[in-house]
Amino acid sequence: METECKKHMRLSGLEPLIITPESNFINVGERTNVAGSRKFLRLIKEEKFDEALAIARHQVDGGAQIIDINMDDGLIDGKEAMVRFLNLIAAEPDICRVPIMIDSSKWEIIEAGLQVVQGKSVVNSISLKEGEEKFIWEATQVKRYGAAVIVMAFDEVGQADTFERRIEIAERSYKILVDIVHFSPEDIIFDLNIFPVATGMEEHKKNAIDFIEATRWVRNNLPHVSVSGGVSNVSFSFRGNNAVREAMHTVFLYYAIKAGMNMGIVNPTMLEVYDDIPKNLLEHIEDVILDRREDATERLLDFAETVKGKKKEDDTTILEWRNLPLQERITHSLVKGIDAFIVEDAEEARLSVEKPLHVIEGHLMTGMNVVGDLFGSGKMFLPQVVKSARVMKKAVAYLNPFIEAEKGEEQQALGRILMATVKGDVHDIGKNIVSVVLGCNNYEIIDLGVMVPPEKIIETAKQEKVDAIGLSGLITPSLDEMVYLAKEMERENLDIPLLIGGATTSKAHTAVKIDTQYKNAVVHINDASRAVTVVGDLLNKKSSNEYVTKLKKDYEEFRDKFLKRGKVKSYVSIEEARKRKFSINWDEAAINKPKELGIQTLEQVSLKDLIPFFDWSPFFRSWDLHGKLPNILEDELVGEQATSLYQDAQEMLKEIIANQSLKPKAIFGLFEANTINDDDISVQKKGKEIAVFRTLRQQLQKREGKSNYALADFIAPKELGKTDYIGSFCTAVFGSDELANKYKDQQDDYNAIMAQALADRFAEAFAEYLHHRVRTQHWGYASNEDLSNEELIKESYKGIRPAPGYPACPDHLEKETIWQLLDVEERIGVSLTESLAMWPAAAVSGYYFANEQASYFGLGKITDDQVRDFANRKEISLEKARKWLHPNIAEK
Repeated sequence: METECKKHMRLSGLEPLIITPESNFINVGERTNVAGSRKFLRLIKEEKFDEALAIARHQVDGGAQIIDINMDDGLIDGKEAMVRFLNLIAAEPDICRVPIMIDSSKWEIIEAGLQVVQGKSVVNSISLKEGEEKFIWEATQVKRYGAAVIVMAFDEVGQADTFERRIEIAERSYKILVDIVHFSPEDIIFDLNIFPVATGMEEHKKNAIDFIEATRWVRNNLPHVSVSGGVSNVSFSFRGNNAVREAMHTVFLYYAIKAGMNMGIVNPTMLEVYDDIPKNLLEHIEDVILDRREDATERLLDFAETVKGKKKEDDTTILEWRNLPLQERITHSLVKGIDAFIVEDAEEARLSVEKPLHVIEGHLMTGMNVVGDLFGSGKMFLPQVVKSARVMKKAVAYLNPFIEAEKGEEQQALGRILMATVKGDVHDIGKNIVSVVLGCNNYEIIDLGVMVPPEKIIETAKQEKVDAIGLSGLITPSLDEMVYLAKEMERENLDIPLLIGGATTSKAHTAVKIDTQYKNAVVHINDASRAVTVVGDLLNKKSSNEYVTKLKKDYEEFRDKFLKRGKVKSYVSIEEARKRKFSINWDEAAINKPKELGIQTLEQVSLKDLIPFFDWSPFFRSWDLHGKLPNILEDELVGEQATSLYQDAQEMLKEIIANQSLKPKAIFGLFEANTINDDDISVQKKGKEIAVFRTLRQQLQKREGKSNYALADFIAPKELGKTDYIGSFCTAVFGSDELANKYKDQQDDYNAIMAQALADRFAEAFAEYLHHRVRTQHWGYASNEDLSNEELIKESYKGIRPAPGYPACPDHLEKETIWQLLDVEERIGVSLTESLAMWPAAAVSGYYFANEQASYFGLGKITDDQVRDFANRKEISLEKARKWLHPNIAEK
């Protein structure tokens, strides 16, 4: 039996809109209708679609949960205009997040809209006015396109204008739709015709009350439907008197919503608060709406003359803080990240001091000290600090010419910090954030960028006489680079503190592997909020020696505990592990042949198509905010800042899509495959081997009955004579560096980091989007899959897409095989560094496994015998195998 929850209307743009009995009134924006807005009509006629989009955006910003789009005008090609406008909307995430109502009296325009609109839309409208046959045909087409539909109270006789006619047509339409077309009743919306009242004509007296009572009847007698209407029609007689019209709309909605009207086209700016309507005006309007008096119309017409229909003045936000003293204004700008007034305040400050440098050392640093205190105490969050840095940089950029004009004058920084992502690694978002935070606290930053060789780091550190070196890395080979650099610094007898950070780094690795190689301070920084305190302690001339001594002792104690921790885990030999491999019954297992074997590239994917596949949690984590959408936006501690950050991200997404600032490219291949020699996967084309993937097997001693997994277990063994299949892929987003540098050139680190963070989200979303396409189309083993974004993030789909360098296959060397198999660099331009990081950094690569029993796992530690076995299988030296597998090699 179909559950009640399935009877709720479900619409969507980028975001779902589920209409339940508990939902508030659903407001449909009416201003993108050429018949209802002269301005919109003019813009469409003049083909000023960008300005027309602004109207749509204004409606959504104003609270419209659905926007009605109508292009019916004799001087417009309605079909072309509808398609063009819907396509433009689809590239505007802040608009297309809400569902679209495709509004037209011409079927060809409606159908053209249905063919391009994204999400689940509403058709406005169909009716019985041309008979049942056409009504059934149009309803069937709407159903086929998966849309909801508005049904007008109109039949072969004409428009319903009484209570009886409204319910008669509604009931007849409902039975045809539900019993004949088998239309889902929750996707039916009745427009029961809202007509003007107080026209002076006797037959119009009951227009409002008849609509209200018909609404009540429909909601009580036609299960699961909705009721809508164009609210402004009711006040048509009072055009020009906005005060009366606003009150009429409010009163009408008050009673209609009580009766069951749950959606409608209404301009929110043309509504009043019911309780705020003056009592005498309320009484006169209710008399008309509810038809309570014979003379109700005359009384309201007379009373309306006494009500001034003045247009409401725009609300002006009074910037009270602009009346504060200069220092407080500058501090406020820095704390709030407001750069609109900082130049004029910096100029006022410059004129008040002897030297322009004093503004930086005085006014600006006073404000930044407040920022630092708030950040350190947890009362400000990372995105806010980066915004503060933007304000600071804007002020400094303004003051610099004045400072340079005074010879020999330099700002005295607290210290000079060299920052670099180590050789072979391309990831620098975290490094950039730490640089900004330190810069905010008056440290001079020398940023060498990414893929920096150790000799350049050391040479620059000497030449620039830096006070500390910050190293960043994301991929596991970067850990070795950091160890090597520490050894080189020790060999050259340097005494510069070393800061370690990045996703793969840890206090354990720093204490065990790096600290032991360098006599001076080595400290792991696990988040940006610690950087300022740590650097301050390291560079404090009075107490740095004491701090470093304490730090070294702490790391030594940590190291001792780490190396002595618990009992040593037991491992089985690689031969024994293979005997315990995960076994699939290949006689019963489904093996699905891909619909399209071979290699394909994708270079025409629209950025807007990737946004529904975004996982926002890593985005927030990159800014030191932790949580999932939408809960993080309501979080008691970080909700306000997360909301602000998310809104800024939406604005940048809109700009990226409008300007096509980022370019997504992808390549994937689907191939015949079989497991050979237990742990190797032979990739074939027409039975001929073209590549071999070497997988690694878990060796941890497990209890009886538990398998030791390798990825090869999910592919049918060759000796069975069954052909299985495997896929591999690479997705990348180009242009993030150029976009970030554009913002950096404008002294805008906040948006530079935002651009990089969003490029990473696009690359990951592209991987998710492509995997979905492979599952449902190209391979086709899950053609009926219908998962939400949340389910995709939870990896609820059939099959897996593990990536080299991650827990199931930590060996980065297999990327080389993927690159050779797909010819990745030649076809889409993604290259591998010497440490096998992908360039551009916003890139994802991996494998596709389709077996329904395939699952993600962590390899864990492996033993020397597997390292030797792996070296033999890869035909590489034992030294090279150890280098690439070292984080996973078990202690002896």
